[in-house]
Amino acid sequence: MLETLEKTYRRPNAMNERKRITVSQKRQITIPKKFFQMLGISDEVECFIKNNSLIIKPVHREYSGEFAEEILQDLISQGLSGQELLEKFREINKKVRPAVEALIAEADRAASELIGNGDDQVKDIFSSEE
Repeated sequence: MLETLEKTYRRPNAMNERKRITVSQKRQITIPKKFFQMLGISDEVECFIKNNSLIIKPVHREYSGEFAEEILQDLISQGLSGQELLEKFREINKKVRPAVEALIAEADRAASELIGNGDDQVKDIFSSEE
């Protein structure tokens, strides 16, 4: 059993490896190179707390196609097909991620400007009184 565990731990692509990491005085850590490479981390990670644990996950900036179907439907309805459809889809597809990131940044700014828990602002927006 121990031999099997050791082989699993030493396997190059094993996803159950552990390593103790020192936290600097500035609360910084260094991700081990092996982990960095195994996970394909580029320049950004997502960090959150789950079940009293700090989770660090790579952020992959590739567009995951959330709006691909809608984009294609729109382009097809405009009469595009073949190479023209493909080129226009690629052009629009490149603009989706920056647009989503801009919306998120705008929402973050709005949230940071909330006073209290935001209930008063919500009432102002959705109130039927004029």
